[in-house]
Amino acid sequence: QVQLLESGGGSVQAGGSLRLSCVASDSTYSMGWYRQTPTHQREGIASILGTQTKYAESVKGRFTISQDSRKRTLYLQMNDLKPEDTAMYYCASLASFGLSVNYATNWGKGTQVTVSS
Repeated sequence: QVQLLESGGGSVQAGGSLRLSCVASDSTYSMGWYRQTPTHQREGIASILGTQTKYAESVKGRFTISQDSRKRTLYLQMNDLKPEDTAMYYCASLASFGLSVNYATNWGKGTQVTVSS
């Protein structure tokens, strides 16, 4: 079991930025960021495999996923944040490269992001 620990969430005004981090206890094939709200199912928003990345349309051009393999750390740089980005954000280790929740093999506990207008 890979242990994952997210950090970096918080409250920010619309148009602001946050950077999320996720430290993994072991190396993984692929990793991704997901988010969930009380009224929406968990959705994949970004994933990474080596130098390849995938993004959901809702965050493309605003969010950037990256990783430091030596530190086993995953990042999500979030710019131009909008109130609709408010959610609990989770990182996950993935068995396949993509955005489906079905690809996730391990989940972190999440970090809350709140964007006010």
